[in-house]
Amino acid sequence: MAEEDYGSFVDWNQMGELAKSSGPTKVDCKDLKEFKQMARQGYWAKNHKLRAQVYQQLIKAIPCRTVTPDAEVYRDIMGNAATKKRSSHIQLPEFVDGSPLPRYCLKTEAVTSAHQIINCVSGQFPDISHCPSLPAVTSLLLHFSVDEAQCFEHVSRILACNEPGKRLLDQTFLAYESSCMTFGDLANRYCTAAHKMIVATAQDVLEVYSDWQRWVLGDLPFSHVVRFLDIYLVEGYKVLFRVALALLKFYRKHKAGAQGGQGSQQQDSSKVKDDIQAFVKGIASTVTPEKLLEKAFSIRMFSRKEITLLQLTNEKSLQQKGITVKQKRRNVQLALNPDTFSSEIVSAKEMRDIWSWIPERFALCQPQLLFTTSTHGCSLNRFYSHCEGYEPTLLLIRTTDGDVCGAFLSTDWEERKRGGNKLSFFGTGECFVFRLKPEMERYEWVVIRHPELASSVKTQDPEETASPEGQNSDNNGLQQPEKPAGELSPFLSARHFNLNSKNTSMFMAGNFDSIIVGGGDGNALYIDSELNHGRAGRCATFDNPPLCAESFQVALLEVWGFQDAMAS
Repeated sequence: MAEEDYGSFVDWNQMGELAKSSGPTKVDCKDLKEFKQMARQGYWAKNHKLRAQVYQQLIKAIPCRTVTPDAEVYRDIMGNAATKKRSSHIQLPEFVDGSPLPRYCLKTEAVTSAHQIINCVSGQFPDISHCPSLPAVTSLLLHFSVDEAQCFEHVSRILACNEPGKRLLDQTFLAYESSCMTFGDLANRYCTAAHKMIVATAQDVLEVYSDWQRWVLGDLPFSHVVRFLDIYLVEGYKVLFRVALALLKFYRKHKAGAQGGQGSQQQDSSKVKDDIQAFVKGIASTVTPEKLLEKAFSIRMFSRKEITLLQLTNEKSLQQKGITVKQKRRNVQLALNPDTFSSEIVSAKEMRDIWSWIPERFALCQPQLLFTTSTHGCSLNRFYSHCEGYEPTLLLIRTTDGDVCGAFLSTDWEERKRGGNKLSFFGTGECFVFRLKPEMERYEWVVIRHPELASSVKTQDPEETASPEGQNSDNNGLQQPEKPAGELSPFLSARHFNLNSKNTSMFMAGNFDSIIVGGGDGNALYIDSELNHGRAGRCATFDNPPLCAESFQVALLEVWGFQDAMAS
């Protein structure tokens, strides 16, 4: 067949109508605007060979880094593939985050080729840390490649794109996570009814939207996703958002028809994700590729500039909250020597339990006692002098009633000085509070644990000041870190779409007469300047019940640092 050169990896029996070549056989066009119009109209959509040639032309035109691996690099690395025995069990790199390779219309043996290409890409792009869409993009391009080396070069050029203001694939967790937030912003603005349905149905909206790229690059049938690819290679990243928003609109229409106008009950987010995935995979029965694109491009007032500004704002928000990498909890045990570990509040076993909660990068550190009231006395000044310069720290409290509670605090206490004499909150979303006795429980940042609760947080007057005893919601008025001018994400703050970030980002605060952990409608912990009297309560930041009696006396207070075991 005429398309044989560009179809050696394709199972033509799976291609359906796309196996029949018709229409134009040549594109005489070098103007980008004309290319854009032709792509949207599907000019080369019915001719496999022409589509492959256009893809090659478009990808070669992508501005790339000076040193971008090409087909020859792949051949040098892989050698003569024909003489090598190929493994049928090549694992995909960790940065794809478990995303499987969609087969689409590839031959069975071509899946191994795709895995081989992705692993070679991994070796040539060590800076990629998170790219779940890469398997789908590689699989798609392999359908239109002469050989593995050409596919490798095309994937490499997409990854190495360095045109200012243009992005094609997210390659870090920060970029990917902020894209999920940006999709939520856009859904709230341009697909209001569908977004409200997701908020009402799913327990964790962000978890549902974390699959938004996979809806397009993974779940869409081949006939639909290649039409997306036609336009994506011309117009870039914004098309991904447009098509995903169109899918969300069609899903909402599908659910409205299935429910007959009756409301649906909230359910586990994974069930909602599975339901959307099943709908997208079966969309060909109700929505044609052209109808999907028509819906996608009918969204008005939608620009690349808006997406870029939202993405940058959301990335900055995540960085400020300390969410830049995906935490994968391995089974790391704290190797404590019970003969040398000495705490008057917790046992070695309890300390190991606490250690299982902390961020993984600190898990191999050893606990280092920085301050204890039994040795250093009940003085807030001495507390600060012993704890400043250490980050993070672990606060442990035993009350005179025998309750034990505490907090993991991400940031150096010296940071409090930025607020002058005013109580000023600081810290990141890695902070958490906990209790060990009478029962063991940890309370993470509300945005991680229960995003749906954030929509009920009340807005507080920023002019309110903290009460001297930390007894009530007046503490919500503690001075907040100044927000950068021109914040551009009115629909989404932090990681939930109805989140009032002011009240749910109050992690830790301190001045000359008290220390506070958690804010918003109260404080998780308040300790006075003599480290003697304290109060515990619910707060919006951690959505915790009181960790102990609401008013308590401190029997003992300890602060532990994290000592690098390799450096000691």
